[in-house]
Amino acid sequence: MTTSTPVLRTRICELLGIEHPIVLAGMSPVSRAELTAAVSEAGGLGVLGAAAMGPDELRQQIRAVRERTSKPFGVDILLPNATASVEDLRQPATDGRPAGGLPEEYLAFQREAATTFGLPEAASPARPRGGGPGGETAKRQVEVILEERVPVFASVLGNPAPFVPALHAAGIMVMALVGNVKNARRVVEGGCDIVVAQGTEAGGHTGRVGTMALVPQVVDAVAPVPVVAAGGVADGRGLAAAIALGAEGVWCGTAFLATPEAALDDELKERVVAAGEEDTRITRLYSGKTMRNINNPLIDLWESSGLGALPMGAQGAIVEPIQRAAREAGRIDLIRNAGGQAAGMVTSRRSAAEVVRAMVDEASEALARLWDLTGEPVRP
Repeated sequence: MTTSTPVLRTRICELLGIEHPIVLAGMSPVSRAELTAAVSEAGGLGVLGAAAMGPDELRQQIRAVRERTSKPFGVDILLPNATASVEDLRQPATDGRPAGGLPEEYLAFQREAATTFGLPEAASPARPRGGGPGGETAKRQVEVILEERVPVFASVLGNPAPFVPALHAAGIMVMALVGNVKNARRVVEGGCDIVVAQGTEAGGHTGRVGTMALVPQVVDAVAPVPVVAAGGVADGRGLAAAIALGAEGVWCGTAFLATPEAALDDELKERVVAAGEEDTRITRLYSGKTMRNINNPLIDLWESSGLGALPMGAQGAIVEPIQRAAREAGRIDLIRNAGGQAAGMVTSRRSAAEVVRAMVDEASEALARLWDLTGEPVRP
């Protein structure tokens, strides 16, 4: 491996003002100020995972990033299209279920989890945060992003179109993550500047189409809008492959989960390092939407229960008390750990800067090998 990091620049480097075409996934709650700033300082684009942050915490985290780096960074929030609150479920039931609370079968699942894993009895769920482009939480988050003049806005879930005019007026670049061509076209029609095409291999909320098939189709569908590839990318070979597929860079989360800067329990970091490519599982347990995680016994219990997922906000009201109880009981192995299939490539605990440097070095070497295969002279 070279001693100095080679230059690997694409269109998104110019658009985002970064040195390397590597974007940190805005993982909530892992991508906080320390990790975000570390990736930006290393020449990539750090992105705060702000989905669970209220306005005050978000403002504090934005300022904490700026205390650590003067380089560009972004903020990622959720704009879910379909949510429900606990209050929605308190309306009289029409299908025979008890009224006046969450469905009994889901409360029974909470009790079963407590019994199975020796957890304190789950407390009554609090009202989940609102969501969606019209949700008050999202509006307040965007207001903070505008007031703080964050360079890049990212939406990992949902169409940011309602907010694009205000963001562009403030000089903020807009990225949106999609899992199919239809949604890629939709976010571009809404004014998105960069599309993140994420394959099903990715950790966290994810779709059904693999990265290798998805990226070139999205590239073709939204040209000339630049595309960033996500899902299954954890080293420089993945970055080189993404560029070969027509992407301008990569959006990576799992590659950074085991870094010291990641806001993740040490036990969960070790589980990422120990995981192989088959140790992840897509479940609706944690949010009501499809989410890939490093598998754990709580996911196994949920999947064997036969229960269907509730709408996004309400599903959180079921699982969040279990997560709090698991943490109280020291059952860190039951905590959500949204890693992707690339976890099998994370075999040691390196700093965020080391991950970025290695990725650029490896990508340059991989691209050079591909060029050698053409039999052409080395490019000047």
